[in-house]
Amino acid sequence: MIVRLGYVAMSMRVSNASPSKTMTATSFDKLNDRDAAVRKLERIAAENLHNTLRLLKHNRAYDILMYRCSSKLIPLLGHEMLKGWDPMEVLAESFAELGSYAIKNGMRLSFHPDHFTVLSTPRKDVLQSSLLDLERHVTMLEAMGLDNSAKCNIHIGGMYGDKKAAAGRFIERFKELPERIRERITIENDDKTFTALETLNVCEEVGAPMVLDIHHHEINHEEDGADCTALWTRILKTWEGQKEQGSENALPPKIHVSSPKNEKDVRGHADYIEAQPLLDFLRAIAPHTPSLDIMIEAKKKDDALIRLMRDINGEEDLTILNQASFKL
Repeated sequence: MIVRLGYVAMSMRVSNASPSKTMTATSFDKLNDRDAAVRKLERIAAENLHNTLRLLKHNRAYDILMYRCSSKLIPLLGHEMLKGWDPMEVLAESFAELGSYAIKNGMRLSFHPDHFTVLSTPRKDVLQSSLLDLERHVTMLEAMGLDNSAKCNIHIGGMYGDKKAAAGRFIERFKELPERIRERITIENDDKTFTALETLNVCEEVGAPMVLDIHHHEINHEEDGADCTALWTRILKTWEGQKEQGSENALPPKIHVSSPKNEKDVRGHADYIEAQPLLDFLRAIAPHTPSLDIMIEAKKKDDALIRLMRDINGEEDLTILNQASFKL
């Protein structure tokens, strides 16, 4: 099994390269010249995209081919104060440059809209804002020139007093999404509500790939069983038919990995990844899995990735391929 590692949004090693610089709504509202305020937002967005490109170049130097883009590339996008504002034309060249670099270097990019983007909500206003948020994320991926291998990962959402009804709403609304959005979505189990098995059942119902979060499963597995490897064969099947960018090669399934912050805060993410539990999982699924992409969700970002590669070096059944991938 070939395993590739990636990380989320920020680098601990590249200084002054935040891809999430912003302006508060209060600051925007205080500016008397609205046109000038909008131009300032667009300049901040262009800087965020430039910094994302800097991070991709950093990633290339470390052989990191998996990266989750910040969902805050364009500050205040979707805010009610900015209705009618569409910065995509102004930012088109920056988005295209970013995507072109990723494609040229074989990088897999993704988004993870925040927890306010939920299709299971009973509230029409929240649903509408969620649909618009998914539209914006997909539009950014399209502006990068990336095909459907570049995904938006979401959770099912809350149970709102009735988990079965919430799952039903999610399924119904997912099926009503435009195809260009529906084909971009992966669904992840969460740490409080929908377990891995429940999420898998929904994925099979709507035909979406499932992103297994091992840490979430350890905290929230109810009747699923503590061993998530029992679900792995079914999870793998949800990825069938997915292709890598611009090719007929199979897109590797993706999982999320983090370690508990401490005994009192088991849901929080630690700075680094504890290697042994991850290796135990990988060894269990390796016979059935030709390739796997792992998104590291640790506080220390790329430093956590680099430390994990160092920690696993020397394992007898493991061959280091480069700075961010190995064979098991």
